[in-house]
Amino acid sequence: MHTDTKFFTNSQNNTLYDRFNATLSHNTQFFDVLVGYFRSSGFFKLYKSLEDIEKIRILVGLNVDRKSFEMIEQVKKSKDEAKENYLYCVEKEFETTDDKKEIEEGVLKFIEFIENGKLEIRVYPKADIHAKVYIIRKDQVKSPDYFGSVITGSSNFSINGLLDNLEFNVELKDTPDVKYALDSFEELWKDGVDVSNEYVDTVKSKTWLNSDITPYDLYLKFLYEYFNIRINDDKKELFYTLPKGFKELEYQKDAVKEALIKLDTYNGFFLADVVGLGKTYIAALIGQQLKGNILIICPPHLQDYWYDTFQDFKVPCHVESLGQLSKIKDKGHDRYDYVFIDEGHRFRNNDTINYELLRSICINKKIIIISATPYNNNFDDLKNLISLFQVPRDSNIPHLKNIDQFFNNIKTELRRIDRKENFSEYKEKLKECSKKIRERLLKYIMIRRTRSEIMKYFSDDIKTQSLTFPEVNTPIKGLYQFDAKINSLFDDTISQIKELKYARYKPAYYLSAGASQFEEAQQKGLAGIVKTGLVKRLDSSFHAFKMSLTRMVESYEDFINMYEKGDVYISKKVDVYDLIDSDLEGILEEMIDDKNNDVVKYSKKDFKGDFISDLKTDYDILKDLLNKWLQIKNDPKLDKLKSYLNSDLHNKKIIIFTESKETAFYLEDKLKTIYGNKVFAYSGGSDDAEKQKIKRSYDPSNKNPEDLIDILITTDVLAEGINLHRSDTIINYDIPWNPTRVIQRIGRINRVGTKHKEIFIYNFFPTEESNDEIALEQNVLSKMEAFVGLLGEDSANLSEEEDIEVHNLFDKINSKEYVNEEGDGLSELKYLKHLREIRDNNPELFAKISNLPKKARSGRKKENIRDESLFTFFKKGDYLKMFFTDMVETRELDFFETAELLECDIKDKKEKINNDGFYELLGKNKDIFNYEIEVEKKEEQTSQKGKSNEKDLIKIINFILKSKGFLEHEKKYIKTILESLQKGIIGRNTIRQAKTFLENNLENNNTGFIISNLKDIIPEEYLNLNEITKINKTSDKIEVILSEYFI
Repeated sequence: MHTDTKFFTNSQNNTLYDRFNATLSHNTQFFDVLVGYFRSSGFFKLYKSLEDIEKIRILVGLNVDRKSFEMIEQVKKSKDEAKENYLYCVEKEFETTDDKKEIEEGVLKFIEFIENGKLEIRVYPKADIHAKVYIIRKDQVKSPDYFGSVITGSSNFSINGLLDNLEFNVELKDTPDVKYALDSFEELWKDGVDVSNEYVDTVKSKTWLNSDITPYDLYLKFLYEYFNIRINDDKKELFYTLPKGFKELEYQKDAVKEALIKLDTYNGFFLADVVGLGKTYIAALIGQQLKGNILIICPPHLQDYWYDTFQDFKVPCHVESLGQLSKIKDKGHDRYDYVFIDEGHRFRNNDTINYELLRSICINKKIIIISATPYNNNFDDLKNLISLFQVPRDSNIPHLKNIDQFFNNIKTELRRIDRKENFSEYKEKLKECSKKIRERLLKYIMIRRTRSEIMKYFSDDIKTQSLTFPEVNTPIKGLYQFDAKINSLFDDTISQIKELKYARYKPAYYLSAGASQFEEAQQKGLAGIVKTGLVKRLDSSFHAFKMSLTRMVESYEDFINMYEKGDVYISKKVDVYDLIDSDLEGILEEMIDDKNNDVVKYSKKDFKGDFISDLKTDYDILKDLLNKWLQIKNDPKLDKLKSYLNSDLHNKKIIIFTESKETAFYLEDKLKTIYGNKVFAYSGGSDDAEKQKIKRSYDPSNKNPEDLIDILITTDVLAEGINLHRSDTIINYDIPWNPTRVIQRIGRINRVGTKHKEIFIYNFFPTEESNDEIALEQNVLSKMEAFVGLLGEDSANLSEEEDIEVHNLFDKINSKEYVNEEGDGLSELKYLKHLREIRDNNPELFAKISNLPKKARSGRKKENIRDESLFTFFKKGDYLKMFFTDMVETRELDFFETAELLECDIKDKKEKINNDGFYELLGKNKDIFNYEIEVEKKEEQTSQKGKSNEKDLIKIINFILKSKGFLEHEKKYIKTILESLQKGIIGRNTIRQAKTFLENNLENNNTGFIISNLKDIIPEEYLNLNEITKINKTSDKIEVILSEYFI
């Protein structure tokens, strides 16, 4: 095949780059370029071939991408506009150049050519030039017989035009052709605008070659890029009205501004400031900014509080109890645009009916979850709450599409470590996982500030408003001692409780035909809660434990009598998980015994023989324990409380918290004999008049204050949503198994605006008699270990944590750091405040920082940093990553590690960068970033492992789609179900019901019947999900924002 070598198309061995290399390096004296688009990348590739050329002239006609070109077409270009446009494009080009040493060498050579007059660049302002003409003139002394050549065609002077794109170019060598092209070029060149010097200035000042960027500039640039959308939040105007006497606090307004961004971007967020900072008021201020109908879901005892607060702020809303979700569904919830969920941690379990009801209500709405404790090491709880406003496997969290799988991977990491065998290793892994969750997820969807942050970073406003925060002192351990008789009975009771089968509470286990997996799980959970309740009563008070034993004995007697008469009723509708937080002793037994509570009737013949024997064994153990405890008349725990009240706490206003209503009223009865009507008990069964009486005595903002109560005894029904800060003392009368409850309780008195300077906490613990303080504490730990040991796997019912490690728990709840909720002391507000101060006090520096180029870099010396190391800050869309590498290892840094590494003073000296080391290390950081992105993609791939019901349902649906003659609209409906299943939208209870229905109708060919029943089972909300803003742009390019080189 004949090939005309005058033509070249960038095919192999036939590129414009090859032609230039061969031609330019051979006796070329002058090189003129006329192009619409000039990219320095073309020059970088060719600069070695241009070394010996006497003069290079480049005339540019368009030099913009298509979008910029369309904008320029709207106005007539002046000379200044042409120049400005070209230089802007130079800036943009340098943002996308390859990060290679040879590129930098080419740029510096380009500048050298301009500065010594060898190269000149002009832009043509009069019209748009689309030409691509390259005129090569030879040195006539060295090549007298060859004037030169002209190359023209489709290639621009860029790397794509030289090599990558398929092009069509021709070289003309006849002298008349070359002279004609040269004459035409000269005519245009006369009208061109010289930008040579401006090009050099632009490259040196507005690209990564800027050599004046200091380490301090780089530090501020990091903060600027990280906080980009938040920097000017403090300048945004909010339109609000405040109730009379309510203080306008900057930290609360700051939260509102950040909340509106998160709500709009991510469909919801956690308002998780520590207790006592006024989350309800912040929520009301948020409500004032929203256009739409607001639904508030909260614990029943807080309904009036929420309604009154929103009314005070003039925010229309509907408030409903979290126990009335069915009522909301029945009335219709489509009218609401926003849902505020108070104490959202109550909905942490996604296996309950209430959770599914809430999830279906939240779909297609904006969600605000208010909780100071949204999670406590049980990451499933957090995932379930996030799923109320994010699609679990199709989220819009930057670079985290599959939240479901993200949490599954974290759980897998934790399961690899035996918590009991390697507790310290487990704690480290837990800390690492928490950090990963914070960095990849929570920083986008959570607002959380501590008191110390508020005091430090909003100090000016706090002082102006004359606000104070009290100091929470180290908790005092209230050790009450058992005498020998009680200690022996206590140990014997622990052993006896271990022997119980709890047969009364899990009859499905004993059915000869067996029970469904769900029924067994529910009844196992029920037995576990009964067992946990018994242990809690034993710790709470001897009185409460005796009452629990009495009820259980009576319940067993009734059940055994029912069995022996021949019929057995089993409740199907006791939602045991919703009873975990109840303080109403007896309610569980009532629900279990209630034959109207959706029960199923069985004959005693349906049960295995060991059922009645286990029932009777349990009964005998319980009866024996009750008889022994009825003989105990003294109460060392009560005696300890009285000793405190008569000494340290004399004449103080105090609050005593207990988990048992019966303990609360028992203490009230005993203490009234000493302190009269100054003692008052309150529980979930108390009425509103009694609550108002408490407010008048304990809430300093109450409009009708009085001083009738000095000793308030209450269950955790008052641990949230109420101000009690006329008191400065809390007594945790029961072992605080759940540390987050302790924080909530303290939050009732540790509130903004309190007049007290100190807060006092007393934690009560049982121990054996001893004169040795160390032995006393060891005995406490032994007794706590005994509690946890007898519960086994049911110990999770004691706490929101996955497990209980007694030493860790004991140290935590008695730690000043923990009760002050200061965490690790790190705060982003420190750095945001610093940046805002520069914005306000040094606008020139702030403008410089905001205009620093991408890929900005600097070098410096830093103590304790290995020589030849590099930090790089990357961005991919809204996804930010920071890496640090040396010649040995590369690791990812979080925000705080990065801030600590880069933080410096304006006086810190800039050091020269070694290009060889810099580019090698930059390559390492880029490689690990690309690797991390690929790993994260694989980690997030949807997996159905561990979700057998969901997996089975998908298989069944795919089977019936193929095997039954569904109509087109029916197929469309079923495919919608599949899509929702694959996104993780449909709840677990609904999945179970749908699976059971389809399994029972595999032979049924009545497609209308199948569709009708599926519509009854699956709430339509699950299938009509609105798209939320997607910012997970996988196509976004990786950008190097800045790098710092350490020598």
